[in-house]
Amino acid sequence: MIPRPNISTSISRSVVSIVVLLLAAMPVDAQKLFKLEKDTIPLMRGFQVSFDLAGAAQLVLSDYGQYEGALRLNIHDQWFPIVELGYGKANHVDDEVTGLSYKTAAPYFRVGVDFNLLNKKHQANRLFAGFRYAHTSYKVDVWRHDLQDPVWKAPAFYEVHDVACYQHWAEIVFGLDAQIWGPAHLGWSVRYRQRLSHGEGDLGNSWYVPGYGTQDTSKLGATFNVIIDI
Repeated sequence: MIPRPNISTSISRSVVSIVVLLLAAMPVDAQKLFKLEKDTIPLMRGFQVSFDLAGAAQLVLSDYGQYEGALRLNIHDQWFPIVELGYGKANHVDDEVTGLSYKTAAPYFRVGVDFNLLNKKHQANRLFAGFRYAHTSYKVDVWRHDLQDPVWKAPAFYEVHDVACYQHWAEIVFGLDAQIWGPAHLGWSVRYRQRLSHGEGDLGNSWYVPGYGTQDTSKLGATFNVIIDI
């Protein structure tokens, strides 16, 4: 018996032959569209150093603010582990409500990671989202000297010094940085903050927390950064 040819096998071979001939006849540029190019960018891409101008300007223009710098590692232009270090200060007098004077100054830190949201991740400009864990330990002075004893009508004062406080909080971050020239970038970020835990002795709530801001208005924050790629 003579075996019958397998029709489906013959058709498949013919189709494969036609596809190979078509691809071979295409221009080189057209063939590249069908080629999966290997990403040759190294895993470690250096790091960035930055300084926040917004906090420094706030410290100059108001009675509280901070100096803050950051070091951010670049992993494949996709992930950016970051450490932010700063020093926050406040010297405030509540003229409208209590008349109390409030003073504190202390360092703080944040650690976290940013993620590049752009599809073309290897370009110089970046759009990112991320998160932070933050902590500070600080001491507070609160006083008012122009009080009057309500019973004896004699001059009185209220004064506490070196009240030990601490705070832990988390931040969700969204921002961008854009290349200005060579390794120099400018960038900004907006942040939503959520207090995790805190201890403030007999004060109840500190008026200002270094790195976090004032307790009544600091759910949202922002930075404006000068950034250098290294």
